[in-house]
Amino acid sequence: MTDKPSRRHAAAHQPSRAASRMSTLHLAPDSLAFALDGAAQAVGAVRAGSALPAAIQTVVATAGHAAARGAIQDIAYRAMRRLALADALLHKLVRKAPPPYVGNVLTCAFALLTDDEAHAAYAPFTVVDQAVSAIAARREFAFAKGLVNAVLRNFLRERDSLVAEASQSPVARWNYPQWWIDSVERAQPDAWQRILEAGNVQGPLTLRVNARHTTVDAYLDVLKAAHIEAQAAGAQAVRLKTPMPVDRIPGFAQGVVSVQDAGAQLAAQSLNLRDGMRVLDACAAPGGKTGHILELADVELVALESDADRAGRIAQNLERLKLQAHIRIGDAGDPSQWFDGAPFDRILADVPCSASGIVRRHPDIRWLRRSSDIAALVAEQRRILAALWPLVAPGGELLYVTCSIFPEEGEDQARWFGASHEDAVRLDAPGQLLPTAARASAGAVENSPDGTNVERSASGEDGKTEPFADHDGFFYARFQKR
Repeated sequence: MTDKPSRRHAAAHQPSRAASRMSTLHLAPDSLAFALDGAAQAVGAVRAGSALPAAIQTVVATAGHAAARGAIQDIAYRAMRRLALADALLHKLVRKAPPPYVGNVLTCAFALLTDDEAHAAYAPFTVVDQAVSAIAARREFAFAKGLVNAVLRNFLRERDSLVAEASQSPVARWNYPQWWIDSVERAQPDAWQRILEAGNVQGPLTLRVNARHTTVDAYLDVLKAAHIEAQAAGAQAVRLKTPMPVDRIPGFAQGVVSVQDAGAQLAAQSLNLRDGMRVLDACAAPGGKTGHILELADVELVALESDADRAGRIAQNLERLKLQAHIRIGDAGDPSQWFDGAPFDRILADVPCSASGIVRRHPDIRWLRRSSDIAALVAEQRRILAALWPLVAPGGELLYVTCSIFPEEGEDQARWFGASHEDAVRLDAPGQLLPTAARASAGAVENSPDGTNVERSASGEDGKTEPFADHDGFFYARFQKR
């Protein structure tokens, strides 16, 4: 899970209501056919512009079987990570495009049949049988059950050759829009393939240990006693070997730990906090970084959020942690709405961005975002930074953060800010973190500043080394006011 998935999504459209207009479904809620039907509806909603989490929520609510949510979500997320490949296979195996719902069932089936990891849970011929059952259960699409059966069985007979042929297209090979592939390759010519691959693998479940309650070592002992395998992943970070629901995580309900990516945890750690400071967390919802700040120091914290509903989530998170902040509703780019005139010693500017660094957790983002969005986001980021900088006290600091891997939203913005503000001194910060999973390579293993072991690649053009730990993609730049 990432800190701000909803705000980062490209589209604000409501999920499609097509499911409510379809015929009644007569399938066992615990069947694979039922899950394929729900996942196909969710895929269709994303194609129509909805964010995947909202689409799944609507599908599950409409179906009235919450217990099926896990299977529907699993298939839908796998489909998002293989959408372009599935579309390419469908184009090769079907002469005339089928109705959208039928095509989306096939998309979900292709996702399971091309995913080696999925084979342990979904046997190939079971997938075929259950996809046909899903189609047959909808009377308006039952005519296509023969087509679905033939297409999937033909695919199984020639799986390797068909995948190889389809993968000759870069879009199908990497499962990203072409503009996205080009942008990553241009920005990271030595690591672009590794970055794209990482975005097609589900991210780990990483926890943030509440420093007010315990330490990483002590919490690892708690997990060991509960027979839960985990390892340290940062100053306050613990990575579980196997993801699990939060209600099964020891201490979660009591605020001992929170779910937060290891890369996101660097935000509060990079603020150089001290007790007594006045701190602003701009664009704060849902409150993950807000809570972390308060866990690290006794500060006067203002948590700002433009959306009132999302601001409610900040309060909920702080209540679980038994921490307090001044929650305000307002636009970070218009302080006249909420600023009381007292300057801040620290400002965390976690601004809206493309979310290109968190696609392994939100694979629908790549299909919702457009290349033309980047310029608009860059302008919005500059508007917010320009408005917040006057609020920093002399000697105070502003930390600029995005969950992006595009330099337009990262290093280019940092350089613009430094050049535009003569009283801004750039300080050390993590810089660009790339969303690459930890793995064995020729890179050396060394201690990071927070005391954890990270794998580092060869030096880049700027002489810096890049950490290749298992985290999402982020950019950090820190400035002090003269």
